[in-house]
Amino acid sequence: MIDPSAGAAPANVLDLFRLDGRAALVTGASSGLGAGFALALAEAGADVALVARRREGLEKTAAGVRERGRRALVVPADVTGADACAAAVAAAVDEFGRLDVLVNNAGITSVAPALRENPGDFRRVLDVNLTAAYLMATACARVMGRGSSIVNVSSVLGLVKSVLPQAAYAASKAGLIGLTRDLAHQWSERRGIRVNALAPGFVATEMNAELAPETLDRFLGTGSLRRLGTQRELDAAMLFLAAPASGYVTGATLAVDGGMSGH
Repeated sequence: MIDPSAGAAPANVLDLFRLDGRAALVTGASSGLGAGFALALAEAGADVALVARRREGLEKTAAGVRERGRRALVVPADVTGADACAAAVAAAVDEFGRLDVLVNNAGITSVAPALRENPGDFRRVLDVNLTAAYLMATACARVMGRGSSIVNVSSVLGLVKSVLPQAAYAASKAGLIGLTRDLAHQWSERRGIRVNALAPGFVATEMNAELAPETLDRFLGTGSLRRLGTQRELDAAMLFLAAPASGYVTGATLAVDGGMSGH
């Protein structure tokens, strides 16, 4: 059945990746992948609300968004709270008049043997990586119109085993993939909101820079390309899921991992 609301496709396929006139919200936007995602969205034409705990990092990202000719809104917030998520979404709508894209990127990691891991630390990882994504997605869904998109940033470690003891992180990222499937089922037809997950492999970021070289080599050895990914490679995949280019994609997990999940 053809959806008459989809409209005519643009003549130039590259226009399917444009977000002109749209507004996005990115969590974890003060550094790393989140900051890069925010800049990529701005390059595609979107105004961007930037959410994280560290104002200093957010202001730096905001400067980059504005350098690209788009509006930026800085919202310091702890996204593990429902009220904070609702307030961030309200601020974005008040500033931009709409909200079309959410990139749920906020995340932390934990490395500890399961038998020695503090239960409080385990819960904290799930709160930031999984519960916060649910809270922000539901807050955004209440104001998003048809044609909107949610991108949940999971991890290859939600798909394959880790070479390190990371039960909390693996559980949170696998849970995020399950959450993605269910929200897509609930919202894609009823609300016109697509929900997909991005599963990065190991990318050159501040977080991975802390790994010992031998540990990183063990991770990369499980892939086919046997190298770190780049921010730009993740930006392109994120933009595909956020933009009309992926209009027939929902409930999917896109692994951008150098082949790690293919083994």
